[in-house]
Amino acid sequence: MLIALISDIHSNFEALQAVWKKIKHADVILCIGDLVGYGASPDEVVEFVRDQMKKRTFLCVRGNHDNAIAFGVDWHFNPYARQAVRWHQRIMKSENLEFLRKLPVRQIFTDDTGRSYLIIHGSPRAPLDEYLFPWLPDSEFKAVLSYVRQDDLLLGHTHMPMLVEIGERRIINPGAVGQPRDGDWRAAYAIIDTETSEITFKRVEYDVQKAARKIIEAGLPRFLAERLYDGY
Repeated sequence: MLIALISDIHSNFEALQAVWKKIKHADVILCIGDLVGYGASPDEVVEFVRDQMKKRTFLCVRGNHDNAIAFGVDWHFNPYARQAVRWHQRIMKSENLEFLRKLPVRQIFTDDTGRSYLIIHGSPRAPLDEYLFPWLPDSEFKAVLSYVRQDDLLLGHTHMPMLVEIGERRIINPGAVGQPRDGDWRAAYAIIDTETSEITFKRVEYDVQKAARKIIEAGLPRFLAERLYDGY
């Protein structure tokens, strides 16, 4: 079984399209939150995901930007993110906002070998908001795993690829599809091969100029467009 991990699409439909060409033959898609926010194509991203969820095994959890846009909770966001949240709320279709409201905060998946995964955007301690960065000490990751009964923990939120192995257990972040922040502008995703238990982190180029242009034309902060070129 091939499991594709994606996260933090952030309304970047161009990046999602490029990644999808690489993962569409996977047996399972696990999406770790933040379908929307920042970018200029929220309805296109949500409708694509909604359509795929009807056709195949495609699990998705709610991220902090999904939550902010769906429920209007944006007081803790920086000014750029807050402006994007409010733009999304104005222009998104009501049925897509309702879809975001109904996304679960956590999901559990068990693969064909019996290995289990907890899917959560931030962390088990703060599902929507805690950042678990790759440079944290192992003691911190051990503490996080004490909240988890499943074998592996799948996270997003930091926009940085990460693999932490603690004994036989793993914490995996595939990085961001739509707004990478590790210095590489290309869209990020990961593949788990359950036959070998191997995790492969992947990158793919996409039409970043088109994605950036759409942000500017929508009247969103130019910074949100420019950062796409830098992967930050």
